[in-house]
Amino acid sequence: MVQGTRGWIARVVACVGLALTAASGAEPDLWSLGPIARPGVPSSETTSPNPIDAFLASEYRAKGLEPSGPADKQTLLRRVTLDLTGLPPTPAEQAAFLHDESPNAYETVVDRLLASEQHGVRFGRHWLDVLRYADVDERMVAAPGIHLWRDWVIRALNDDVPYDQFVRAQLTGYRTTERTQMSATGHRSRKEPRPDDLFALGLLARGAVIRDGKDDGELPIAAVETVSAAFMGMTVACAKCHDHMYDPIKQRDYYAMKALFDPLIVRKVTLASPAEILAEGKAIGEVERKREMAQGPIDDLLAPYKKRLYDDRVAMLPPDVQAVIHKPERQRSAAEQKIADDYFPVLRIDTGNILEIMPEPDRKKYRELQARLDGAGGRRGSSLPAFWTVEVDPKRETEPSYILTSGDPERPEKDHAVTPGWPFAPSGLEFREGRIEGFSDWLTAPDNPLFARVVVNRLWQWHFGEGLHKTPSDFGVLGGTPSNPALLDWLASEFVSRGFGMKAMHRLMVTSEAYKRASEAASAVAKADAAIDPTNAQLWRFPLRRLDAESIWDAIWTAAGGLDATVGGPSFDPAGAGRSGPRGGSPARAKTNRRAAYMIRGYSTSRDVVPNFLQAFDVDDGRVPCPVRTRTVSPPQALFLMNSDAIEKATEKFAERLKAESGGDLGGAVDLAYRIAVARPPTASERDRALAYLDHDPTRLKGLGWLVFNLDEFLYVR
Repeated sequence: MVQGTRGWIARVVACVGLALTAASGAEPDLWSLGPIARPGVPSSETTSPNPIDAFLASEYRAKGLEPSGPADKQTLLRRVTLDLTGLPPTPAEQAAFLHDESPNAYETVVDRLLASEQHGVRFGRHWLDVLRYADVDERMVAAPGIHLWRDWVIRALNDDVPYDQFVRAQLTGYRTTERTQMSATGHRSRKEPRPDDLFALGLLARGAVIRDGKDDGELPIAAVETVSAAFMGMTVACAKCHDHMYDPIKQRDYYAMKALFDPLIVRKVTLASPAEILAEGKAIGEVERKREMAQGPIDDLLAPYKKRLYDDRVAMLPPDVQAVIHKPERQRSAAEQKIADDYFPVLRIDTGNILEIMPEPDRKKYRELQARLDGAGGRRGSSLPAFWTVEVDPKRETEPSYILTSGDPERPEKDHAVTPGWPFAPSGLEFREGRIEGFSDWLTAPDNPLFARVVVNRLWQWHFGEGLHKTPSDFGVLGGTPSNPALLDWLASEFVSRGFGMKAMHRLMVTSEAYKRASEAASAVAKADAAIDPTNAQLWRFPLRRLDAESIWDAIWTAAGGLDATVGGPSFDPAGAGRSGPRGGSPARAKTNRRAAYMIRGYSTSRDVVPNFLQAFDVDDGRVPCPVRTRTVSPPQALFLMNSDAIEKATEKFAERLKAESGGDLGGAVDLAYRIAVARPPTASERDRALAYLDHDPTRLKGLGWLVFNLDEFLYVR
């Protein structure tokens, strides 16, 4: 065994000088771009068989740290259950773990949690923060079916789809790098992708925006900035307007990467069987037939009045314009047609204008005919479910791409054309199977140092609260260096050697002694360690962590006994109002006690899309990638837990549950309340105070539920 940390001193020292290099104008040699050389596991005094602990123990020795001891079983069970599924352990699960004295009892729990379909819901939410999922984003084209992308992400994580396939599918629709096949006659053709991977392309379709009736060119820009941050860990977006100030990323690199996605357009896919499509077409046709029959008499009634108003308005126009208007449309030149189009708003005759000049008998007849039309049914588009995917437009693929100094796709710099590519790309790029395909093959290659380093750092962050590299989406100069570079690279190489299996890495991390460590230490030891490592960068104790918004919501409704843990489906609005958002992106009325991972989020200038609960507890709206959520403790959070309608309903149901499951025994109800809410029995003093509060009155169980929901311990994981 070798000392893994010592071999990294030279690299760390070199990284410190990167900012000076950038300032001098020389191209910096980023540590994150260096090849991953698997470090040897340090020899250590730890008895843990987990290599993670050996790397950390080496740092403890070097810095004189004394780690805290192991957490108790109740604390550990709550920690890992909330971590891996986002749900608290049930009283039955608590009892089973406490009574299991086998040496692998904890590992058995971890395996059970990783096999749960709720694991995908939990980590799907983590990933969708990074990938900027939103149900509504102004004029987002893909809004009506975007939840199907979220469902694909959750299902892929539950199925433990290898990370390289997870990423490739979202970029290309193919999990494999083998996208073509050869027939027996020597004809090469495209392989059919998995049908369900159509939904993976929601990552790219999510960026398409329509404004003023046309594509505003947002899709390729959104793709560059999301993909580079999420999978490359680089702030490529900083080069949109000028060369990157610190990292070796030129403005040309940004637009070369944009050129990868420039040929993409969105395409609507109807998700229905042939029989459903035929039935829908028949229903639409029947409504249209009835409306045409009712519309004819209305048109005949309005026609003479409309012509009179129209002729009057045309007569007020200049003679040359009148000549254009009187000319049949097919005989107009392009210039003349533009004149006619420009004057269309002036000449348009609305029904209201006609009714103003119409005599009362005809107005009465109009109202009768209009009532008949209304009775024929409203105009309807297709109600069949649909999903918006992306595909390459052959015409766009032949068009050149340019640098956009202004950022406006309508103002390209024609003298600054760029070819498709990306920062740090190898020479001699070939795009035989497509631009994005070529990029994805490079991105997901086992020897790409950024790909593996970035993702194992994210997984570490989600388990320990902070990554080994503190800025998970910035592995550039300003991101600094990892707290334990050797451990980060060992994890990256281990991840690659295990075939990019994410569940294996989750298991490796949560079965380490570092993860199972207590969040408190003896006062003297804690004081000495805090003086050496005040930020706990070396994890000499497990970090105390505040639950995120989704876990708080889920814990409340789990306690109330009313959480709907159904996996998949459209988002819900906890207001229960079925608010309609732009382009139908907001959900219709639905259950409001679902897991908060399915709660609506997004952005609109006309209304708040993100529910007040999510806003209060620091959830972003999905407009930009969110690698690390803001962490606040604020009055709106306390007010929600004290006064909200959700808490009022949940405490009422919680009280009913306590009464029913305790058989009316108030002592048993107090014990159950604590086991459900904070996964432990109450202390003797807590029990006495709770019974004194209840004062033999079962109706006060609702107040007891309110009290445990407002415990700090309910909101934090030790």
